[in-house]
Amino acid sequence: MTSSSAGTVHLPVYDTFADWETGYATAHLTQNGYTVRTVGLSREPVTTMGGLRVQPDLALDELRPQDSALLILTGAAGWHTGETLAPFARAARTFLDAGAPVAAICGATAGLAREGLLDDRAHTSAVSFYLAATGYAGGERYVEVDAVTDPGADGTGRLITAGPTEPVAFAREVFALLGVYDAKKLDAWYRLFHDSDASAYEVSQGE
Repeated sequence: MTSSSAGTVHLPVYDTFADWETGYATAHLTQNGYTVRTVGLSREPVTTMGGLRVQPDLALDELRPQDSALLILTGAAGWHTGETLAPFARAARTFLDAGAPVAAICGATAGLAREGLLDDRAHTSAVSFYLAATGYAGGERYVEVDAVTDPGADGTGRLITAGPTEPVAFAREVFALLGVYDAKKLDAWYRLFHDSDASAYEVSQGE
């Protein structure tokens, strides 16, 4: 772990990484004592979908579940073209098998489906037929919600999934999983950023 009081969250980055999908989660985690470290296939720079150049903090082969509070995977074109990002799905398997939590949004859910990680876990994504196209066996566990957390079982880690239009709900599940906010403040935070409910501002700020 780093010297951060709350621990380290690992965020894989790759070419066409969908910048906006984790902005709420990582910004508020950082404000609440977490350190966010980026992980690349190597330490070579990548370019996000928004055109930002990111230098990974570490390479994937340096990543260990025991050093991490959470692995966050976002969408990218690479989840739909070949096996380029498959190593990150395998890393998610390593995390879950070790009892460490994983959060996946947008195209990353398809990567996890191909890896077989959604076959026996409650999950969601953009739409059910998007995941069905991967040929996975978990269709009966698909849930029509904005974001969902599967609690894990038999020593496996918890898994958050969300579709591409739900970065705020995705962040809500991340905060709940890590215990960043209590229930009242978390509800207010969600109403403020998802619903633009100005009345929730003071509660969300802990005032």
